[in-house]
Amino acid sequence: MSYNYDLIVIGAGSGGISAANLALGLGKKVALVEKKQIGGDCTWYGCVPSKALIKAADVAHKIKNAGHFGLKLDDSSLDSQNVMAHVRAVRESVYEGETPEVFKGMGIDVIIGSPRFVNNHEIQIDEKTVSAGSFLISTGSSPYKPPVEGLDSVPYLTNETIFELESLPKSLAVLGGGPIGTEMASALNRLGVKVTIIEKGNHILSREDPELVEILTRRLIEEDVTILTNTEAIKFAGNGDGISITVITSRGETSIIDVDSTLVSVGRRPNVSGLGLENAGIEYSPRGIKVSDKLQTAAANIYAIGDVIGSYQFSHVAEYHANIAVPNAVLPIPFKKRVDYSNIVWATFTDPEFAHSGLTEAQAKKKYGDKIRIYRHEYEKVDRAKTDLARIGMSKIITDRKGKLLGMHIIGERAADLLHEVQLAKSMGIPFHKIQSMIHIYPTYGDMIKRPSVKAFVEKLQNNFFIKLAKKLSGK
Repeated sequence: MSYNYDLIVIGAGSGGISAANLALGLGKKVALVEKKQIGGDCTWYGCVPSKALIKAADVAHKIKNAGHFGLKLDDSSLDSQNVMAHVRAVRESVYEGETPEVFKGMGIDVIIGSPRFVNNHEIQIDEKTVSAGSFLISTGSSPYKPPVEGLDSVPYLTNETIFELESLPKSLAVLGGGPIGTEMASALNRLGVKVTIIEKGNHILSREDPELVEILTRRLIEEDVTILTNTEAIKFAGNGDGISITVITSRGETSIIDVDSTLVSVGRRPNVSGLGLENAGIEYSPRGIKVSDKLQTAAANIYAIGDVIGSYQFSHVAEYHANIAVPNAVLPIPFKKRVDYSNIVWATFTDPEFAHSGLTEAQAKKKYGDKIRIYRHEYEKVDRAKTDLARIGMSKIITDRKGKLLGMHIIGERAADLLHEVQLAKSMGIPFHKIQSMIHIYPTYGDMIKRPSVKAFVEKLQNNFFIKLAKKLSGK
């Protein structure tokens, strides 16, 4: 049977775009279907606008603290009311490289509309039906709305609406202390918004190592962000032009917080509704589409990637998925590629920045007991950090006794970029102590990895049998 396309990709976010490009590169006829705008959450509501806002906040912070660098500014006032217009302009500049015309010029057909499966080889898009030998679903996720009394009665924000603001509110409650919530709290506070984080757990960024989270928490509090942990919002109500939020602590104490606006950031839900998945024999639930480790759905010719499968919800993971799913879907390879999350990595772009790979200290101790080694190095000991007045933070590297990397966590300047060196070693199975033998440029933040690697190398030498014997014989 002949089909209109070899592969139809449903959802043109970062994962879908990567998938379509890869399939085209493999010589396949490809269509990219998107019901909104190409670029998806990353371009419009996530990575791009949030990082533009974070950069603007960083500039504002540096101007405010110019005196620390021996500089004096005549005007110390901050007018941030045009910052969202700047963010949207950056977003549009990124989209210029993602328009339908760009992809059509490459040889990828772009279809704008709402797709629905007719069967496992056909989808209907509005009044049009198209077919493909294989499909790849990459429809992403949407903000989760918690069932809190009165929330629907107030004009709350999510990551999908906050960047449409024409001006910033004077005060903001952030519901949820996860990555999105803490990034926005950190940035908006530096842009003059009085921010309160309401977090149900006992600390923000629950997936991160608590020792490093404490460093970020202290920094945010020092900058006048209010952080309410072990606290849950139980009621929202309008209050003139603002919002009143009733909160309750884990001890049962209640209080009311009055703010101009609220950002709801308590998680995301896969976009599975309206696709007619059951018509194609695809198994799914509110938690996402069920896939195998080959990213194959219950329908053998249909694959799914990214947020919609309910795994790690990051753009780079969706791209990783695309590199696995596309060859599996369109090539006649006998041994299909499988996902491997053992080297998953992510970052939270607060200030200081947070980067994470592998096990936390608690997880490593639970799995390996006392057979682990922990190497810490503080930014305040690094010369480049001293020159940049970026002394807050540390690297924390966790290995087994042989130097196998188990977990790497960095909080501080350029943490996400720094993590890649040690992440490469982890992915390639290179013991941590071997990193010290590589020549690192001075002065750079690379010392945040090199110096603890030197510690690991020295420790390895000290535990060497022959060196121990030589010390014993020499009486030292």
